[in-house]
Amino acid sequence: AIIAEIKCASPSSGIIRRNVDMPMMAGVLEQGGCIALSVLTEPYFFGGICRDIARVKSAVSLPVLRKDFIIDERQVPESRALGADAMLLIAAVLKNRLPGFVDTVIDYGLEPLVEVRTGAEAELALSTETTLIGINNRDLTTFGVDRSTTRNLSARIRRDGRLVVSESGMQSADDVREMKQYCDAFLIGSSIMSHNHPRKKLEEFVCA
Repeated sequence: AIIAEIKCASPSSGIIRRNVDMPMMAGVLEQGGCIALSVLTEPYFFGGICRDIARVKSAVSLPVLRKDFIIDERQVPESRALGADAMLLIAAVLKNRLPGFVDTVIDYGLEPLVEVRTGAEAELALSTETTLIGINNRDLTTFGVDRSTTRNLSARIRRDGRLVVSESGMQSADDVREMKQYCDAFLIGSSIMSHNHPRKKLEEFVCA
């Protein structure tokens, strides 16, 4: 199960893909077999804008995750108004405010995806009502990737009945084959969006 991310830029890679036609790319990735799309709305580091969600929703029937630095509860009704179906909540950013944000997201009829990187963050996520917990293999301070982060944290999370999404660091179908026993889904952006044929690259991950 792949959540494909329409990603134009990132702090670690710089510009990934220029002049992306959002509806067209969404259609290409839907045809590639992803189960959902992640759309970045953060402009300064990722080159996204809020209206990209509406552009994507106009082209596909897949659920859309709003990926941004969510720090204000007003962004929750905003996300719903934009047409998002789910929101990324980063435990390292929200800290002890995370449970309240999860409740608010659920109250608005959206699905929270809580992102963690450490055991302490995983425990915080497990104290909330979220059913989806993303494990980010990328260290946000050094930008280094270590897939053992998913391996180390997933068992505890799954024992609690939550679904694990492994985020960052999947470059090839071999990576997915190696990691799929530790998670329920993958969120993959850069390696798909930087490929000359994004649909073909996505299909490799889906069929791994």
